[in-house]
Amino acid sequence: MTADHGPTANPTVTPTANPTRDPDRDPDLAGYALALGDDALVLSQRLCGWVTRAPTIEEDLALANIALDLLGHARTLLTRSGQLDGTGRSEDDLAYGRSVRAFRNCLLVELPNGDFGQTVARQLLWAHYSTLLHRALAETSDEVLAGLGAHAALESEYHRMHADQWTVRLGRGTAESRRRMQAGLDLVWPYAAELFETDDRVRRLDAAGSAVAPERLRSDWALGVAEVLDRARLTPPGPDRPATGGRSGRHTEALEPLLAEFRSVRLQYPGGNW
Repeated sequence: MTADHGPTANPTVTPTANPTRDPDRDPDLAGYALALGDDALVLSQRLCGWVTRAPTIEEDLALANIALDLLGHARTLLTRSGQLDGTGRSEDDLAYGRSVRAFRNCLLVELPNGDFGQTVARQLLWAHYSTLLHRALAETSDEVLAGLGAHAALESEYHRMHADQWTVRLGRGTAESRRRMQAGLDLVWPYAAELFETDDRVRRLDAAGSAVAPERLRSDWALGVAEVLDRARLTPPGPDRPATGGRSGRHTEALEPLLAEFRSVRLQYPGGNW
């Protein structure tokens, strides 16, 4: 109910050319953070599959620690995505409340663990990429993403060293260890190309200083991986048709059961607190 103020009760309102905009809302940057968060979340869950199954107790602990590092990265990135997209969704909302097709992780991180050689090969390609990414992310203008980059770069460097050491150890070990390491490398290699896919949205963010266009990292990544393969006496796989689609929600059949396992307790006890 409104009061009657006479003939001036309905003044003409002229719309402004630049309506007030929430400076903390950026859907493009939200999507960028979401993809990186999904990468870390899915690989963390995948590595958890080695707990109690790794070749040694020390390796069991090492892979579990890497998984925990990645989970920490995922929490920061998913929380930031929910802030930037304007929905206010939490890290749990994004981790547990989306369909498989809504995940934007690259295909490499969802690949099954396979044998230990395959996991090491996947870690080699991923860790060299993530180390470069986090170093560059530390120089971006978004305070949250830059803070994550500075912290995660140190952890990713450890992940890279761990993958390098195992690659060389297996490549220069027995004939069987070399065969398995080479087979794992050949299998995961086509999935590396998607790490460096860059669309116009990410290029704009990169130009503005708020994100990192991954295509900028490819040459350094290739040099780093090639150096390790040379020390390991492994053969770099030749050019192959890239396996892509994860960034647009087209995933392998391996992702759905992985997410089902990840969400199982949440589905059994919705809203539960521990």
